[in-house]
Amino acid sequence: MRTIILLQLIFVLAAMHAEASPPFFLLPKTSLGPEDIAVIVNDSDPLSREIAAYYQSRRGIPEANMIHVSFPHNSPNMTPAEFGSIKAQVDAKTPKSVQAFALAWTTPYRVDCMSITSAFAFGFDRAFCSQCGPTRMSPYYNSTSTTPYFDLKMRPAMMLAGTGIQAVKALIDRGIASDGSHPRGTGYLVSTSDKARNVRAAMFPEAVEVNGHWVNMKLIEKDSIKDKKDVLFYFTGLASVPDLDTLGFLPGAIADHLTSTGGMLTDSGQMSILRWLEAGATASYGSVVEPCNYLQKFPYPGQAIYWYVQGESLIEAYWKSVAWPGEGVFVGEPLAKPFGGYSVKTEGNEVVLRTQSLPPGLYALLGADSLVGPYIPVQEIMVGPGKSELHLGNLGKPVYRLERIR
Repeated sequence: MRTIILLQLIFVLAAMHAEASPPFFLLPKTSLGPEDIAVIVNDSDPLSREIAAYYQSRRGIPEANMIHVSFPHNSPNMTPAEFGSIKAQVDAKTPKSVQAFALAWTTPYRVDCMSITSAFAFGFDRAFCSQCGPTRMSPYYNSTSTTPYFDLKMRPAMMLAGTGIQAVKALIDRGIASDGSHPRGTGYLVSTSDKARNVRAAMFPEAVEVNGHWVNMKLIEKDSIKDKKDVLFYFTGLASVPDLDTLGFLPGAIADHLTSTGGMLTDSGQMSILRWLEAGATASYGSVVEPCNYLQKFPYPGQAIYWYVQGESLIEAYWKSVAWPGEGVFVGEPLAKPFGGYSVKTEGNEVVLRTQSLPPGLYALLGADSLVGPYIPVQEIMVGPGKSELHLGNLGKPVYRLERIR
């Protein structure tokens, strides 16, 4: 009898727990995932093969999305003819569903006057590189597209690069650790004494105004920051940035310095953007040839932060912040998504859904008794930009789905 009573008590407690558990939500896909990215592997480069294998394992990249080619890897520069042959092979092998590229090597990082990330995105085109002059604009700049290949016929690219395999593995691990972490870090916008490289400082107040609701932002008027352990964003302008070894970068952090040749990864006379990654950042950007200090050739901090805190992946947010990216190389873990995902809990009798990954708009909430449905309309919800806290009332179904109406 005691055994029966005990079993009955267990069943009652389990039922009470099930009733108190918040429902499961299906949110619309709003950013790129492992199935959307192809990893380009240089089979003649042992480091490239090792990077690609590690990234596939850690991110669960489908085997069909692992694109193998072979080319010399000891030079920082690839000729347009060499690149044309490689790009044709890549295009032929890449599944049509793929929306972006991850390049698993450190050299080469340029194709003549173009960065290799822009060359893979657009194909080699001299209209995207005009040293100290305007270039063709990226159609992806400040775009709302979540499927750039379908919408714009281009695939943004980012290099998985570093000084060695351990550095690249650490970079990949930081990107994965950032996913859904919703970090409470700080964006440091550093206005320096270097007048030629400090041109983005005029944009810093707007970046704070647009993003200060969601991220702690600080305007700094000196040449560098030191001993900060909460760095989520660091945008500045110097040929070489001091005190990086004193900083603590949060997983998913973005950092770059506007200068002439920071994107010359292995042979720059200035600070290579790889230094940011060695210090703990998860992505950086720099030019591979002399661009002069056109604002359009470098990331707009306000836009990079804005798209990132909307829950987009790193490659999407960073690429959307550069109007003229032809001469600039993107390096980092492309699928890092610190502000993706959602949390849900029951407060009293009310279900509260918190997320930053829904674009602003009107949504329909539909409920069901199981994942397979059928789904019944429950209510309509207006979602604003950035962090959303949706109070949904007393919901009685175990599964809900959000569908955007407009």
